[in-house]
Amino acid sequence: MQPSATRPPAVLHVVDSLERGGLERLVHDLALAQHRAGWTVAVFSIQATEGYRAELQAAGVPVIVGNKQGTLDVKLLALLRRTLREFRIDTVHAHNFVPSYHAALAMLLMRRKPALVITCHDMGTRLANRRLRTLFSWAVTRSQRVAMVGRQVFERFLRDGFVPASKAETVLNAVPVERFTLTAARRRQARLTLGLSDDALVVGCVGRLVELKNHAALIRLWPQVMQRHPNARLVLIGDGPLRDTLSQQAHLAGVAEHVLLAGLHPNVADLLPAFDLFALPSFTEGVSIALLEAAATGLPVLASAVGGNVEVVQDGVTGRLFDVQNEAALSAALLALLDDADARRAMGEAGRSWVHQHASLDSLHQHYGRIYRDARALAGHTAPTL
Repeated sequence: MQPSATRPPAVLHVVDSLERGGLERLVHDLALAQHRAGWTVAVFSIQATEGYRAELQAAGVPVIVGNKQGTLDVKLLALLRRTLREFRIDTVHAHNFVPSYHAALAMLLMRRKPALVITCHDMGTRLANRRLRTLFSWAVTRSQRVAMVGRQVFERFLRDGFVPASKAETVLNAVPVERFTLTAARRRQARLTLGLSDDALVVGCVGRLVELKNHAALIRLWPQVMQRHPNARLVLIGDGPLRDTLSQQAHLAGVAEHVLLAGLHPNVADLLPAFDLFALPSFTEGVSIALLEAAATGLPVLASAVGGNVEVVQDGVTGRLFDVQNEAALSAALLALLDDADARRAMGEAGRSWVHQHASLDSLHQHYGRIYRDARALAGHTAPTL
């Protein structure tokens, strides 16, 4: 398990699954960046999964699937332990709560344990579950470093005692900015793919169709939007348990022909140029990958003032923030942005500049490299070449 001074780092990312979402997209992008840098990188999915699995494997990043069965799957833990030994892993990077305690459990019987780095990707609402909170807290005691994706998440986890300050770091999420551009040609192609006309005024959102994302608020407002902008279209990219509910809501509101539930798409970067405005009315967020991708594309953003949204959106500069409990504020901000094409253009340009400066994948790769090096030193390992 002891890495040599000349061997590149060997990292195993442990995730719940690789189904398409913001956390999974970040792991995919970070693993590929590390692989391109010459590191040994693999991904372990606790649950049966597809999603980003094929893309990672095609790029040369092995994906090991645990196919978790039951509450405590001893076979899964044994497979995870074998994976650590097979790839001679010196750093385990666990993403969120369940992966963190599975990684810690798998390492219990190992004589030479890899360093354990945990990243908390959201505001921790699931930690209201006492059992999960207890297991996560135990995993934190076995870790060397815990990263929180943004200042809001950092402050919440320290305030509530989930993570000690001595182990805590803030790491802003990031995206591969070079993949996100807004050109006339890309806009035409994206609209053709989605079946949108050239003259449509398009508000889009990317994310799982779940209650916390608050898509229902946008659909409730759509009759009001269409009174002022008859050519307005709402596009929701993603899938989830509320798909049928949201579809029925649009039908009952009389706007079904103007609301597109586009489902999952393998390359969101190719669809974002279809939008005139990106909306994220979530009840809670960490630092949203979808929000960063929208800004990197050059889209103005309208987001609820929760979690990491306030760290990404500069109100009145790169977009607008609103109180998620105040639907009238959402309506006013949405209509104001739809009324003003010049403001949207200026905000989009400012947002793209901010993401390039503060949230590029290269900066994230370098930051995690430093965290891994510190974690290995604390775990008593010789630091490999970065």
